Amino acid sequence: MASPISAANAYSSIQRLGTGAAMPVSRPDAISGADSGGFASLVQKFVGGTAETAQKAEGQMMQATAGKGDLVDVVTAVTESEAALETLVAVRDRVIAAYEEIMRMPI
Repeated sequence: MASPISAANAYSSIQRLGTGAAMPVSRPDAISGADSGGFASLVQKFVGGTAETAQKAEGQMMQATAGKGDLVDVVTAVTESEAALETLVAVRDRVIAAYEEIMRMPI
């Protein structure tokens, strides 16, 4: 069971993902794909943001290994990366489920 502190940290990292380059949450036109080129562009931006978060976490781990980084920064970066990856996997699963449901529809 997750502790309240870890839940608060996960929520905080999700908020930071929404305000960063990963996926702009506050703009309704980005969700509908009005100015971004559609759903594929939105997914591509989100995947790029997830990869960027993972690279940031890896960089923090390398700094900590070299003795130049702070453990709190490493844990925060890894938690952000984990949350981004879990969100990406959840979205992928929902897209696959939606595709399978569409394929089951009678023509």
